[in-house]
Amino acid sequence: MGRVIATGVRATARIVARDDGRGGTALPVLEGDGPLALRRIRGSGAEARVMLVGAMSGPLGGDHFAVEADVESGARLRVGSAAATIALPGQAKGESRYDVRLSVAEEGELHWLPEQLISVCGSDLQVTTRVDLAGSARLVLREEQVLGRVGEEPGRLTSRLTLRIAGRTVLDQELACGPGAPGGWDGPAVLAGHRAVGQLVVVRPEFTREPPAARMLGECAALAPLAGPAVLVTAVAADGLRLRRVLDEALMSLG
Repeated sequence: MGRVIATGVRATARIVARDDGRGGTALPVLEGDGPLALRRIRGSGAEARVMLVGAMSGPLGGDHFAVEADVESGARLRVGSAAATIALPGQAKGESRYDVRLSVAEEGELHWLPEQLISVCGSDLQVTTRVDLAGSARLVLREEQVLGRVGEEPGRLTSRLTLRIAGRTVLDQELACGPGAPGGWDGPAVLAGHRAVGQLVVVRPEFTREPPAARMLGECAALAPLAGPAVLVTAVAADGLRLRRVLDEALMSLG
């Protein structure tokens, strides 16, 4: 179980995916505690699939959750979540944290596709996602944040994403929203009044030879090639449903 301490709950989930030598992917490590439960579900072909299931509400104020996934050489893993993550205010004071650490070795592949994160009024959450890829690794990563439930203001949400390929940092960006965030986060140069924001990162070795061209995807989304075999799609929308539609269409356009 996660440890309940004076400042909240600490819980960690860990996944290790390994080529089983028979054309599939084994999961020698699949462990979670407290509010972070992991379940293996039916996969497809060589791919193993894992669902992250929230066993309780959270993260609440003062909680510290962490999820780690290591994809070893030649393995293929797809990770989703059973429901949205809801950042809530709690009895314990202070910021809550949600740390995601992902690594993919040579010829490995990871699809990281959690459901949306909803920042509830009065909450204070810092999310950090760090991804380390080998040069021939493949990645599809989706992040989506919804600022507030219907008819309410959001909580404080800070989200940072760092991507390294073959030891080189190709993306390091942070967005802070809600009460106490730097001024201008809701202005025309950032969210422009939208309440859903997301990004899609796709890494494929073939992008080194033929990188997709930078382009707008409608009025509120853009695709930009990154240094190395990666592209970044950034989008804002009025709500989570429209945001998901934009990101799904962007992924389909990449083939």
